Amino acid sequence: MQHFGERGFDQATIRGIAETAGVSSGLVRHHFGSKQGLREECDAYLAKMIRRINDEVRADPTADVNYVAVSRAAVGPYQRYLARSLAEGSAESLFDEMVGMTEQWLADADKSRPDPPDVDRRSRATVSTAMALAISVLHLHVSRSMGVDVFSPEGDHLIARTLVDIYSHPMLSTEDAAAIRAALDKTRPAPARTERGADLRQHK
Repeated sequence: MQHFGERGFDQATIRGIAETAGVSSGLVRHHFGSKQGLREECDAYLAKMIRRINDEVRADPTADVNYVAVSRAAVGPYQRYLARSLAEGSAESLFDEMVGMTEQWLADADKSRPDPPDVDRRSRATVSTAMALAISVLHLHVSRSMGVDVFSPEGDHLIARTLVDIYSHPMLSTEDAAAIRAALDKTRPAPARTERGADLRQHK
């Protein structure tokens, strides 16, 4: 993960990874088959860690804040790997896993919503996950703007407090949201015609 995070998938090599790990490149290929196979195992490892943390927090949402801090610290060393993988367009299984976990949180939150959701839960979970992960992908810009390295303990703490403040104070009232939805409905684009659909209409 260190090599992939620092060099990117294309520039990282099995030989370099093996040397850092103190093993032979043949042993790495024996266990993982290829560099792609190794990356898939890295994604699976990180997904398992995030899933475990998510399950433990869901089991006790009022868990001591120190536990939450320790959990975030556990993921911290892999932030650069995650950011690089997402920017390169990989880590599909990891992203999908995180979307699934977000869906679980939304399912609980929807039970106490005063108004019914206007968009399906999968779409909301996908956009929410992408917005959260954007901090890692744009970490250089975020760090510069906030004046602290977001990958440092101080930066992570500030990010956490900022997110809590944002999530606890909606920017739109339900009335404002309803008005904006009504305006959006007036400008909704017509469904795109597919070639197959056009062919079927011509055939009829």
